[in-house]
Amino acid sequence: MPLPEISVHDLDPALESLRAEVRDFIATELRDFPPRERAKNWLNANAAFSRKLGARGWIGMTWPKRYGGAERSMIDRYVVIEELLAAGAPVGLHWIADRQSGPMLMRHSPDLWAPRLCPGIAKGEIYFAIGMSEPDSGSDLASVRTRGVKVEGGWLVNGRKLWTSNAHLSHYAITLIRTGAAGEQRHAGLTQFVVDLKAEGISIRPVINQLGDHDFNEVTFTDVFIADENILGGEGDGWKQVTEELAFERSGPERYLSSSQLVREMLLAADGDSDRQRVTFGRIAAHYATLRQMSLGVSGMLARGDTPALAATIVKDVGTTLEQAIPGMAHDLFGGDVAPGSDLAEVMHYTTLAAPSFSLRGGTREILRGIIARGLGLR
Repeated sequence: MPLPEISVHDLDPALESLRAEVRDFIATELRDFPPRERAKNWLNANAAFSRKLGARGWIGMTWPKRYGGAERSMIDRYVVIEELLAAGAPVGLHWIADRQSGPMLMRHSPDLWAPRLCPGIAKGEIYFAIGMSEPDSGSDLASVRTRGVKVEGGWLVNGRKLWTSNAHLSHYAITLIRTGAAGEQRHAGLTQFVVDLKAEGISIRPVINQLGDHDFNEVTFTDVFIADENILGGEGDGWKQVTEELAFERSGPERYLSSSQLVREMLLAADGDSDRQRVTFGRIAAHYATLRQMSLGVSGMLARGDTPALAATIVKDVGTTLEQAIPGMAHDLFGGDVAPGSDLAEVMHYTTLAAPSFSLRGGTREILRGIIARGLGLR
């Protein structure tokens, strides 16, 4: 049955009842959740909260029921995650598994790994990390050096992954590993594996950020045996699959709402008679409205089974540019008049220090703009 066309300009009014349901849930569950914690946005992790979302059917919303999903639309899911992100809900534990790992399992291992793991993801009980970046590779994924050597029954893997968000809390990671020679094509010889992060030979070292938080990790593989059945998709298909996976990662509202709690605190402190403040808030609102339409458009493309890599890359680049600009706007408008210890002061401090990471996760700005240039035929 063909999917219906989805208008990104006019959401179905019936979705407002879903939106109201999510807002009521948030008002109850996050009643005492402080603004500084909300400012952590989708990196904040809370196992009990993830399980409550799973019990409501708000993880894996679009997935088939045989994988634990609710078989709802991509736009239904968009409404739910938009409300959760705007409220700064602690969705970090299940976020990657819901956003990209589950869909990758269903697409590339529908009869083995998806039945094993997706129902637990949908319950908010199984968590995934992303095994892409490396110490000397960053966003240049074609240069990854974590290598798998073929042995009887599987692969012996050695190497390191870096900036692996929540690896210390996750059960699995879909990991990009070099299994063959690159040859003339740098993208050849790469394979994705489903990796059990508790496997013998894997060590996870914390990388503490400048806020003192432990989100990132360095994951080291020392003679780790990974069975043949853990290959996701086909051997050598890693580049094609990782490009597809990044479309899930780069297009959602988390790519422009990471500073939303700071905007909320700015609005609460605003002077309604200040023309300067009105102009700034008007610009933020206009950017949000535009990015929302762009992000919804990518959701519609994903719903149709497209792989909108270029469109998703544009959303990510434009969105993180806005996210990173908002702390500067806050300092410009309120920097000298913020009461120490106030919610605005704490959220401004947190977001200012966190903002440099916004353009690193999901691909650096330089890499993204190279992808966009190639997609537009400019290089």
